[in-house]
Amino acid sequence: MKNFDLSLYLVTDRLLSLGRPLEYVVEEAVKGGVTMVQLREKDCSSKEFYRQAITIKACLKPYNIPLIINDRLDIALACEAEGLHIGQYDLPYEVARKILGKNKIIGLSVENVQDVLEANKLDIDYIGISPVFSTPTKTDTAKELGLTGVREISLLSKHPSVGIGGINNSNARDIIQAGADGIAVVSAIMSAADPRLAASQLSDIVHQSKLKVNFLRNEGRGKLDCTMPSDDRKSTE
Repeated sequence: MKNFDLSLYLVTDRLLSLGRPLEYVVEEAVKGGVTMVQLREKDCSSKEFYRQAITIKACLKPYNIPLIINDRLDIALACEAEGLHIGQYDLPYEVARKILGKNKIIGLSVENVQDVLEANKLDIDYIGISPVFSTPTKTDTAKELGLTGVREISLLSKHPSVGIGGINNSNARDIIQAGADGIAVVSAIMSAADPRLAASQLSDIVHQSKLKVNFLRNEGRGKLDCTMPSDDRKSTE
């Protein structure tokens, strides 16, 4: 059985690491509470991507944190990563699942309600709700969904979900309260002066928010409606 926790999902970008080795930032973030790591390095060669994947996988192994590879099925296979994350225009899910097998984690980005309805027909392991807010770290995405979109998608989805796009300390709580199972961040940790501290603070926010959501669900109130006024809490991530 697959074992993973979407609570605090780090997506890498070595160009935002302030000149520090990628593995240093990743390990510090894991020590601070990151629960999953996705290697997403769009502008490097296949050889360099593979080298980084092997390095990061070795870094994560002592902590039992799964490594997810963005888009590159070949790299995921070569480094024996725990999973793969694909977008709407990447390799078809059915092909990825056939090649990777049933025991690997596969995540799929969704950008609208139709994407979610299609994702519900697949045995994917989680969805990435993207983008929640606008973000300069990824410019090829659809219009931002806001918290209203997070709530609508999480209610419709039969899969666990993680929100990504412009998420930081000021709005992480809202993402969880809107229904997501976790948050995915890039610059909030990659560019932090102290990645371990940044991860620890975000981890605490997510943990406390989940406790509140679970309490209210147990009280019979269902998922929280946090669509206003927090839709304006945007980020420069």
